[in-house]
This record gives sequence, structure tokens and C-alpha cells, in this order.
Amino acid sequence: MSFTSGSGIIYASFDRFPSPKGAAVHIRAFVEALGRAFGGVDLLALRDDSTPGVAPLPLAEGVTYHPLEARGRDLVAQALSFRSHLAAWWRGRPRAAVVHVRSIFEGYPVALAKESLTDALVFEVNGLPSIELKYHHPDVADDVELLRKLVAQEDACIARADLLVTPSAVTAEYLVARGAEASRVRVIPNGADLEVFRHAPPRAPDAARPVRLLYSGTMTSWQGVHHALEACRLLRRELPTVLTLVGPLRRHQRRTLLDRCGDLLLEGAVELLEPMPQEALAALHHACDAVLVPLPVNDRNCVQGCCPLKLLEAMASGTPVIASNLPVVRSLAEPDEAMLIRPGSPKAIAEAVKALRADVDLGRALSARARARVERDFSWEQSREALVRAYETSFGLKRRERDGTPSVARVEPPADTRRGAVGM
Repeated sequence: MSFTSGSGIIYASFDRFPSPKGAAVHIRAFVEALGRAFGGVDLLALRDDSTPGVAPLPLAEGVTYHPLEARGRDLVAQALSFRSHLAAWWRGRPRAAVVHVRSIFEGYPVALAKESLTDALVFEVNGLPSIELKYHHPDVADDVELLRKLVAQEDACIARADLLVTPSAVTAEYLVARGAEASRVRVIPNGADLEVFRHAPPRAPDAARPVRLLYSGTMTSWQGVHHALEACRLLRRELPTVLTLVGPLRRHQRRTLLDRCGDLLLEGAVELLEPMPQEALAALHHACDAVLVPLPVNDRNCVQGCCPLKLLEAMASGTPVIASNLPVVRSLAEPDEAMLIRPGSPKAIAEAVKALRADVDLGRALSARARARVERDFSWEQSREALVRAYETSFGLKRRERDGTPSVARVEPPADTRRGAVGM
């Protein structure tokens, strides 16, 4: 495929940016790679509270960030608001060479109007709302009509995408089962920033201080945070233990989590921290004895698939990892790189913590091998390069010359391609 009418790359995402969340880390890595390689990248994402307004901002080499708004009382209203702002931004602009979307919330209208908007559509699938929505918004779990609409919009994006990018082989298999041609699917795992998550050997056990465990990420049942809490209860029967939870909490999630914590909070055995910059999170890793990735068996982890960024960051940091023995975990860590335990078992987590405490050499060996594995296979630099190669082989794009000339040239399209924009 060659581009003669397209103009630049548009990367659109219904995610907060910038943000300490994994999605924003992923977005930055990908748009920086595309900007450096091809130039002419416009990033459109939800404005984070730290962004002062909606004026365009230079983000990185070859990348301009356009913060957009999304107002509304619920997810549907917010998605519709985002689509309207996206359409307003797009109106009157030249046809794009490539449009890269991360969800149906921005992707579905683009898929419907693909021929008038772009030469090629990239659908990046990290998760699908038909599977994930019930975990974030349990009040809509039984809405059959909403689920039908979500599946239909996902199918449209899958069918119309020229390239599907996903971080997990499990997700790739699921997309093929949903009708995607295997030749259009590329698995590009997440990465870890090796300069931020610097390696340090595990802390030596000290009877004078409690065992400190770290869980970071979404506080939902799909992530298994409840198993981490129960493991903390079990451990406290035998030794002082503190579990640090880092991540965002919606109102209903906070109520549920506080109920689960119960006396653990009063006793100082659990501390709740807001999402933090990666540098602070890396330092927190080194202040803990083990990182927990207690993914349970469910459709999100075992059918749809995932690529837990927190697992890779923990492996890079050198803090020993205790993770569920699931295919999505085994694709990132071997048994000699992380302690792989039975999914859904707080007892197995507790036993792994005690094994690390009893055997200093075990933790050191896991730490060294985990870091080596991430350096070999899972740096962000490798992920960026894989994305650029996918654009080259799928769309025939050429990397920028040394003088910085964009390869995705801004060519004025024929008049009939200057269409309104993204419609609903």
C-alpha cells in the first residue's frame, strides 16, 4: 500500500493523557516512536487535569498533542461528548494517511467513515468493553441491549481495520476468533522503561521491620486485588505485614475496597495511595519486599487477554514478583524469573512470601533473571521499533530522512476527500 493522498498520522484515544496510568505510558511510547520515525503525528486524547487547556501542545519530536474534552454523567455520555469534540477537531482537515485508534469509543465512527477519512485504519486492542465494562461499571452488566451494541461496534472496528495491534498473544487469538484475519494482527508487548525502573537487588529480610508488599494498578476484581488483601490477612497471623495499594479508585470501587480492607486499614496493615509518577513508583518498588500480580481466572485475563505493565516494571526493578500462573503471565515471565502461583489463592500468595523470606538466594536469583528477561525482550525501545516496522511493512511508509523531512508528507487531497469529519 502506498500513500499519495493521505496527510500525516492521527492517533486518537479515549484515555486521559498525560497520566501515571499504564494506558498513558503506552500511548506516549507509541506516539513518540511514530513521531520520531515518520513525523506529522497528531495525538488526540482526553485532557488530564494537569493540562491547562485544549490548545495544541508540542509533545515530542514530530508529535502534536491536542487535548480534548469529554463531559457527561456516565460513560456513554462521556463517549458521545468525546466523539463530538473529535469530529469538531477533524472538520475540514486533510485526509489522513493513517488513523490509529485504541477503542471503539473513538474508533467506531472512524471505521464507519474510513474511506473519506484515511487511507488506513489501525485498531489497537488492549481491551474490549464488551468484556471489561462489567468490571468497571457493574450497574450495566445486565444491560443486554448495551452489550449487543458494544459487540457490534467492536466487530465493525475489527472488520474495517487494516492492521490490528495487541500486546498479548491471547488477545490476538481472541481477535482471530472474532473474525480478524490473522495476517492483519501484530502482537507488540508492552515494555518497561529501563532508565526509570532501574534494577536493585531485593531487600534483605529484617526481623525488625514488617514484610512490605506492593500492588499497583486498577482496583478491580479482574486484577485480583481482593486476593492480595486476603493474603495480607493470612500473613499477619504469623508475621507483621503491610500491603501498599497504588491506583485509581472510582466511587463504587472505593466503597467496595474499604469494605474488603475492614480492620486492616485500622491496624495500619494496608495503605492506599493515589497513582503516582513512574519515578516515584519505581522508588516504591525498591522499598518493598515483593510485588503482587494476583490475576484471577476470568474472561478478561484468560479469554480476551492482557499484558500487565506492572509485571514488566516490577521485573525490571528487581523486586521479586509473585504472579498468577496464567498464559498471559507465562508469556512474560518464566518460573525462574517470577514466583508463579495458583490463580485465585490467597494462601498460595502467602506461602510464596514466606518462601522468599526464608530464602534470600531465591529472591536474588529471581531478581537478576527477571531484569535480564526484560532487558532482552520487553524494553519500550523494542516495542517502539516493532510498531514502526509494522507501519512500514503494512502500509509502505518510509522513515524520515536525516534532515527531518516527514515521510508521511502533507499532500493536499482532492476536493472530494475533504469531508466533514467523524460522524456518529
